[in-house]
Amino acid sequence: MSKSTLSETSIIDPTERSEEQNIIKNEKISNQEQISPPTIKGFEKWRLSLSNFTGLGLSEEEKEQNKLEKDWDKCESWKKNLMERSPMIVFLLDHLRKSGCEFNSSSIQCHPCPESRSGGFSKDHGILLCQNRFFNKKHLEDTLSHELLHAFDECKFKVDWLNLRHHACSEIRAANLSGDCRWTREVKRGFYSFNKQHQACVKRRAILSVIANPSCKSPEMAEKAVNEVWESCFKDTRPFDEIY
Repeated sequence: MSKSTLSETSIIDPTERSEEQNIIKNEKISNQEQISPPTIKGFEKWRLSLSNFTGLGLSEEEKEQNKLEKDWDKCESWKKNLMERSPMIVFLLDHLRKSGCEFNSSSIQCHPCPESRSGGFSKDHGILLCQNRFFNKKHLEDTLSHELLHAFDECKFKVDWLNLRHHACSEIRAANLSGDCRWTREVKRGFYSFNKQHQACVKRRAILSVIANPSCKSPEMAEKAVNEVWESCFKDTRPFDEIY
């Protein structure tokens, strides 16, 4: 092969070299566009999974969302278990059904709440369980029992919840029968008396609930309403034969 021929095959025109470099560059960009999104997505999924497990590397918003999801999962799991296996909850659900007011899982909702409450009942919306307020499953069981007793009263007696005497009676019954005033719960609240502690707890908690009624103008009104119905409502253990 002659030198001239060698020269012609070895030397690349600068214009061609520039075009070749552009082609290579464009191919790299194209490859990056195809590979990067799944790679980033996979990495982000791994990062979030690891962060959710350790709590490290999460923003405050992500931490709050993570906590909300964990609280909800725990509340729903406990609720489902209690509705199937708790003698107390199964008994109350059965009597509600027999009274024509069936409660299923969708009638009992887990949601975050402020610190002032752990649950609630509405004749229009069902039962609220405050997913961020339970320190164990037994606490949730007592709260659910309390609210189911309100539901039972509404079903059987069509309670006028703005009538303080009606409200007071249901609160007395719910606090008395749900387990909310058992001695161990009272100890955790800082009440240690052995002398009629159960009755004192029932009355105290009934008054606190009635105070929150829109029709109640003062703590004295709440206390008066509770005292007026105390004897008959404390003795009323329906649907139980006696205090649970």
